[in-house]
Amino acid sequence: MARKEPEWGLPAHMAAEFAGTIILILFGVGVVAQVVSGGESGSLGDHDSIAWAWGLGVMFGIYVAGRITGAHLNPAVTITFALFREFSWKMVAPYILAQTAGAFVAALLVRWNYNDMINAVDPGHTTATQTIFSTLPGNGTLPVSVSSALIDQIIGTAILLFLIVAVTDSLGTAPMANMAPLIVGLIVVAIGFAWATNAGYAINPARDFGPRLASYITGYGGAWRDQYGGLYFWVPIVGPLVGGPIGVFLYDLLIGKNLRKQEGSTPEPPSRLPADTQTTGEKP
Repeated sequence: MARKEPEWGLPAHMAAEFAGTIILILFGVGVVAQVVSGGESGSLGDHDSIAWAWGLGVMFGIYVAGRITGAHLNPAVTITFALFREFSWKMVAPYILAQTAGAFVAALLVRWNYNDMINAVDPGHTTATQTIFSTLPGNGTLPVSVSSALIDQIIGTAILLFLIVAVTDSLGTAPMANMAPLIVGLIVVAIGFAWATNAGYAINPARDFGPRLASYITGYGGAWRDQYGGLYFWVPIVGPLVGGPIGVFLYDLLIGKNLRKQEGSTPEPPSRLPADTQTTGEKP
């Protein structure tokens, strides 16, 4: 016997985005805190463990929020879906607020949990440990310019959104619904392996701004600046918001329009999950 799926209200949507982003940041910022506080020995992890934990955080966050919202967890995803996937513009601001709040709260939890170790390795709260919470050009150590970091963020986020819509397009080779979060998580792992040098692959304005704000109010007075002293916080906001739409535009231009021309259908609804997982219509 079929049952009608519930129509989720705005509070439920915001709660799901808030909770999903908390999970994402607890794993992502948490692993960086572990690696950085472990010192140069590498005994508590390295770049690879960071990439894997960020990807797993994305996967678990999607499992948490996916049933209700499709698990955007990223303002670049939300705005891009409003531009290209008919996501309601009136939901954009609430989603971004929930995502940023979730990232902020999760970062405060990480800051509290690792406080002793952070104070031990960097009592002055400098850029040496600022990278736990937010990104810097060249990860705070390499000679990367702001313009190079911005380009990196545009390209990295374009890759992310291109692949998200590719693997969730039911007319393509979409995975089974319960596997989609794993595949999207692996996309983030791959980006971490290939695109982490220039700007730390924030590819998500909420992921960077929320923890950056948390670090600022807990002792990192230079949180808004890079290691050269210039204002940097805008780069991981502007870059992803530019790159996301580029990625979906290119997918629709190169792949999506041809799939839809053959099938005579319209683009998928706004979600990180395949269309058959959306909570509209009837399910058995």
